[in-house]
Amino acid sequence: MLVENWMTKGVITLTPDRSMMKAAKLMKDKRVSCLPIVDEENRIVGILSDRDIKDASPSKATTLDMHELYYLLSDIKIGDIMTKRPVTIKPTETVEKAAVLMLEGHFGSLPVVDDENRVLGIITDTDVFNVLIDITGVRKGGIQVCLQISTAPGTLSPVLDLLKEHGARIMSILTRNAEEAQNMKDVYIRIRDMEKPALKKLQEAMEERFKPQYWVIDHVHPVV
Repeated sequence: MLVENWMTKGVITLTPDRSMMKAAKLMKDKRVSCLPIVDEENRIVGILSDRDIKDASPSKATTLDMHELYYLLSDIKIGDIMTKRPVTIKPTETVEKAAVLMLEGHFGSLPVVDDENRVLGIITDTDVFNVLIDITGVRKGGIQVCLQISTAPGTLSPVLDLLKEHGARIMSILTRNAEEAQNMKDVYIRIRDMEKPALKKLQEAMEERFKPQYWVIDHVHPVV
């Protein structure tokens, strides 16, 4: 999964000479939590987050009057408060790498740049959530079964054969190495909804041969 297929293109940018007030208003109007900051040639020079603006804003307990406060805020430039030399990612790198960089760096987003450091877009933690939702197919509901099998070649084939024998239609398969068991992997298989009698027969057959760790039926309803 490449970043270029999930990033937001046409991202809003500002230059470091613009005022903090301009940036704050723009972020509020566009409902974004950060802005890539670029030079005249659209090369990344920093990133500005709503946290940066909050940290640079006067305390509510300030004794400044409205005119003094306005003058102070209008004098603060983005270049004074932005994070310089931000972590970036290329569009041809993976979403998985972007997720690691954001998690380890405590970032909510990463600017996406080309080989000349020109901004092409931005990828956010929300985009990563959408990747997980999309590849699992959970929006369409379904049934997830988790089982632990050997990492040896060919060990997944009998599981897939059993699912096919019982008419199960696979939506997605995810795996990870089991930390608590050497040479074993956890397999998460999502199948489409089945009639209760057919599902019961499948569960009985799976229990007999593979001892699943759990079954979960997902019914996802849109948030109103």
